[in-house]
Order: sequence, then structure tokens, then C-alpha cells
Amino acid sequence: MKKITVIGAGNVGATCANVIAHKDLTREVVLVDIKEGVAEGKALDIWQTSSINNFNTRVIGVTNDYLKTKGSSIVVITSGLPRKPGMSRDDLIKTNALIVKEVTEKVVKYSPEAIIIVVSNPLDVMTYAAYRAARKNSSKVFGMAGILDTGRYKAFIADALGVSPKDIHSLLLGGHGDSMVPLPRFTSVSGIPITDLLNKEEIDKIVERTKKGGGELVNLMGTSAWYAPGAAAAQMVEAIVDDQKRIFPVCTLLNGEYGLKDVYMGVPVKLGSNGIEEIIELNLEKEEQKMLEDSANSVKGVMKVLDDMNLFED
Repeated sequence: MKKITVIGAGNVGATCANVIAHKDLTREVVLVDIKEGVAEGKALDIWQTSSINNFNTRVIGVTNDYLKTKGSSIVVITSGLPRKPGMSRDDLIKTNALIVKEVTEKVVKYSPEAIIIVVSNPLDVMTYAAYRAARKNSSKVFGMAGILDTGRYKAFIADALGVSPKDIHSLLLGGHGDSMVPLPRFTSVSGIPITDLLNKEEIDKIVERTKKGGGELVNLMGTSAWYAPGAAAAQMVEAIVDDQKRIFPVCTLLNGEYGLKDVYMGVPVKLGSNGIEEIIELNLEKEEQKMLEDSANSVKGVMKVLDDMNLFED
């Protein structure tokens, strides 16, 4: 693995670069930002922990110099404005779509073969924007949302049961945010169904908190989360670098799966060295399928906002 690039040296991007470096997944991580000195400073700070945290990955920061990203195998895009209190994800679309479009075009110019992971918000539609700009197969352009959402879901379940989050397995489908589709039927603790351990009211409460997990953190801190999103993106990078064939919920383009077409949203996939190697189609119950279709309609509504901006050539 030659090089991994992280675009955006804000809290999420810097955390992602830091986690990738700690995992020693590659010889070089390039951190790019538009603000002079920020990427250079954070990269230097990370590199100075290498002897302390025992890793060899060299972290390099650059200001808006995409030539330094040339030949990247994987590019993580975190660029965009963070959400502020009271701001919906949809409010961000106009500004962030332009940013993601420009960044993606520069990425593809210097690393045409790169797998692109999008973390920018609003996640589903920004992944779609990157796909339109990249003009690549959708198996190589996808978004990080489901790993973050399941991370929150598992953390809340672990708190409720007083158990280790390591023993919890779960799955979420649909759009990122309020329209996500949790699936308690596919949630277990060391193989024990969650429905045997918590009652419906308790599960519903956890599901609702998960849906609003990002907003809860914005209200507490005045800005978006970064530790969990950065670590979640790094976990996807690790699955690709090591060809782990991990089954993760990932935001990808559906072309008939689950009866849905032309919509970017979260579904379970097999993630390996080729990017998305398989979309896994679950046999959903009627109510679950209805929730997924409602989520798809919500995402499509935001995608239409982007399409109506006419930013991309067909």
C-alpha cells in the first residue's frame, strides 16, 4: 500500500489520520487542508508520537497541494463545514457539495485508481456528489456512516446492559441521521438476541438516541463529533488495506438491491481490497422494508436538491 490521503485536517480528518498511523497500515499518510499550516502542524504533532505509540507510518501535512497526494491508493474526504447547533444536515448541502466536488476532481486527477471514502456531511448526498464528480464505479466511491451509527448503537446497548461493547453485534440500514433504519432483529450480545435482554420500550429508547446521536454531541459541544467518526473511517481503510472482507454497513449506490435504485444509502457490504466487493441483501420483514423505503425517499429528496443545482455535467 503506497499512500493513504486524508483530505481535511479538521477534528475528524486529523483523528482519522492519527488512527491510521497508529495501525501502521501504510508507509505514508498525507493530510491535506486549505488553511495554511494546519495540516502541517497536526501531521507533525502526530509524527512526534511515533516513538511513544510505537508506529512507523510517516504523516505529512500539506496546504492545498494535491500533487503530494499523487498515487494514493485510498483517499478519505472529510472536507466541509461542520454542523452548528440548530443547523440541519440538509442546510449544509449547498456549500459542502461545491467543496466535495472540487476536492474529488483534484483527487481523481492525481490518483485515478484511488478508492474514495466520503465522511463529509450531509453524508449520503455528499457521497453521491463525490460519485458524480469522480466518474468512477460506485464500488470505489462510498461513504462512512453505518460504522459510526452502529458504534453509537453498541455503546448505548453496552451502557444499558452493563456489558462489553466488544460482545455486541448489530446492523443499521438506511440514511445517516434521523432516517436511519435500526434492526433490533439483527442485534445480539454474544449471540443472544437483544430482544431477550431488553424490552421493546428500552430498545426503542436506544434506537431513538442513536438516530439523534450526532445532534446530541453537537448540542453538548457546539460542534460535530470527531473521535468516533475518525476512528470509523480508519476502520474502513484498514479493511481495504488488509483485504479483510469485513461485513460493514456502508453508504453505497443501490441499483435494484432491496427494490431500490439510484439512491446512495447504508446497507451491509463486504469490504476488501477492491472496495465494495458485494452488497449483501437481507430478507427484511414488511415493516423493516417500509422503513427502508421511507429512508430512501428521504435521501432521494436531498439528492434531488443536489441534482437541481446542476453542478455536474452528465
